[in-house]
Amino acid sequence: MPLLDLAAVRSAFPALAASDWAYFDNAGGSQVLRGVAHRVSDYLLTTSVQLGATYEPSRVAAERFAQARARIALMIGASRAEEVVLGPSTTQLMRNLCAAMASQFAPGDEIVLTDFDHESNIGPWLQLQERGVVVKWWSVRPDFTIDLADLDALLGPKTKLVCVTHASNILGTINPIPAIAERVHAAGARLCVDAVAYAPHRAVDVVASGADYYVFSFYKTYGPHFAVQWGRHDALLELDGLYHWFYGKEKVPGKLEPGNANYELAWGSAGIVDYLEGLGGGEGRKAIVAAFEGIAHHEELLAERLLGWLRARNDVTIVGEREASRDKRVPTISFKVAGRDSAQIVTTVDRRRIGIRHGDFHSRRLVERLGLSPGNGVVRVSMVHYNTLEEVDRLVEALDEALGSP
Repeated sequence: MPLLDLAAVRSAFPALAASDWAYFDNAGGSQVLRGVAHRVSDYLLTTSVQLGATYEPSRVAAERFAQARARIALMIGASRAEEVVLGPSTTQLMRNLCAAMASQFAPGDEIVLTDFDHESNIGPWLQLQERGVVVKWWSVRPDFTIDLADLDALLGPKTKLVCVTHASNILGTINPIPAIAERVHAAGARLCVDAVAYAPHRAVDVVASGADYYVFSFYKTYGPHFAVQWGRHDALLELDGLYHWFYGKEKVPGKLEPGNANYELAWGSAGIVDYLEGLGGGEGRKAIVAAFEGIAHHEELLAERLLGWLRARNDVTIVGEREASRDKRVPTISFKVAGRDSAQIVTTVDRRRIGIRHGDFHSRRLVERLGLSPGNGVVRVSMVHYNTLEEVDRLVEALDEALGSP
């Protein structure tokens, strides 16, 4: 198992050296790579012209944008760069996808949504009810698990779409997307996956996932406020265009990037790929996969250090998997303390220059279903590979101070 050179990792993120804060709110937004920031700056200062002209700076800018799209395709395991749709955020890309897909639904068609997703992969699809589409709900169980048998019971000949998260931003659970995709496709439906809480922690392989659409944000994956939506090429061709009328349905991905994608942020986001290849000691998919093997190993150590402390307390409920197994969860750890207000716990930890958070994190349906809303929701600690065991120990010490004896 490759081990991370943490000194080298942390040196790639300038914010980590700029202060003594321990950043454990990474599921809300990770720190940004130096290489990403340099790329954004360089694009703006040297090639900030419109694409599509014959003069040289415009040609160079177009080449950079094409290179960025190809690098992002490599990062996510896409078969072709045209399957990469770029946009401002996962929330907006999901809304765009719904708008482009809406004409494919007829009254009586069914879609399956979950109550364990972020609202980005729920709210847009509920609008289809105005077209007579029937929504069915796949629910989390009281023990914080999901059961594929529950999904099987919801699928039928009228099912046209299933929307699910790859990893919950509350539970931290990694869902079995290939197995879900197999069931969905057997029912003749399509699968839309929100991977925002998964992509920072594991190598994304959109083809192997079996999904038809797959979306996540770069600002939670060490990059800028920007996002990517992948779709199978044939599925993208069927979508209605969102751009000008003369962008035909065959114009993929341009018809799905109204107003054009942000060129400098696309060029900057490709810097994430550079970093991952360096971390993996090579080039291409093999290096990216190797990088995430090291990331997963280190994050498992981080998660176990915190989960072990939480398990030892009789006043704490861990909301999700109690063990740190890298195959089952990412190091996004939520918990509830009996008789304590989550906001009060967090503000106490703030004073130790440690950033965590409380609330529902836009997974309100999940938090409400589990009865965790009172007392300002859950406390969430979201770690990534640049965090250290020493930082986790600082957090545990701060939590000990905030909570006292169990």
